[in-house]
Formats: sequence, structure tokens, C-alpha cells
Amino acid sequence: MTSPDPTSPDPTSPDPTTPDSGAHRTGGVRQLRLVVEAADYDEAVAFYRDVLGLPEQAAFSGEGDAQVVILDAGRATLEIANPAQKRMIDDVEVGRQVAPALRVAFEVDDAVATTRALVDGGAEQVAPPTRTPWRSLNARLQAPAGLQITVFQELEPTEDRTARPGSGSGAPTTG
Repeated sequence: MTSPDPTSPDPTSPDPTTPDSGAHRTGGVRQLRLVVEAADYDEAVAFYRDVLGLPEQAAFSGEGDAQVVILDAGRATLEIANPAQKRMIDDVEVGRQVAPALRVAFEVDDAVATTRALVDGGAEQVAPPTRTPWRSLNARLQAPAGLQITVFQELEPTEDRTARPGSGSGAPTTG
């Protein structure tokens, strides 16, 4: 595998002329990419690509056994929580404080089946799928590459959740 040509446009990136590309916003952010160092690279790739099911977008290798795989995780959001919200999420999902400063959450179609598959694939279940006050089913796992992850299944449409008191712009979200 070779390194990408930095002068060529990324064919997987959205067209910057389309309304939903985000290019019109200040900063023009087009993608959130979380880079994770994995001491056991093969284990992490097998878990996230093969067990969790994140499709491989690209992979590259370099000198000195350097390797990277870019997995497509669908739509990305950056959820910023104050310490009180982080504690509340831990209390709801796990019943105690366990999350590090960074936790990765994946929306899935079936939180129960996905949790089972991830545990069978090498994750350690920290807390089983739990119904949350924000109407999702969330499970917490300790996964390869040292990541604590949440898999969550939305139980009702966003419009319904955000219409309730305490929701809307600036209100807590799932994950």
C-alpha cells in the first residue's frame, strides 16, 4: 500500500459546492477523524473492522512497519460534556464513574445484539444495554486499543427527543 497523493482531492470527501458539505461554515470542517494508537494493531483492526463492522475506507503502510487503516464510522459528531453531564452519563449507563476523559460512542441498530457480538469479539462488558432518560439503549464496553466505548440504539426519533422540556439546542444528547 502506498501513501496518498496530498495534492489529489479525496474522492470520499463530499463535494464542497453542495449545501450539506459544511464548507460554507467557518473553519470548513469536512470530517472528524479520531486517530487511535493501538499497540496490538491486528487485534484492533479485527475488532473494529470485522466485529463492529466499520468498513475499511483506506489502508496505508510505510517504512519501519508503519501501518494505518481508516475505517468509515458513518456520520461523526463531537459531543462536549461538562463534568456534571459526564458523571450523569456514567451514573445512568454504568451506575458508577468509570469513563476516561475520552469515550467513543457508536450508534447501532441493535444495542443488545451488537454488545453480544463485541463481547464475543474481545471487548469486556462494563455495563449491559441500559435504557437511558434520553430514550436510547446504551451499553458500555472496554475495547481493544484501550478505548472505552458506548454502543447506543436510539429508541425514538430525534425530533421527539428534542421536543421534550430540557432538550433542544444546547441540551444533552445520547452517547
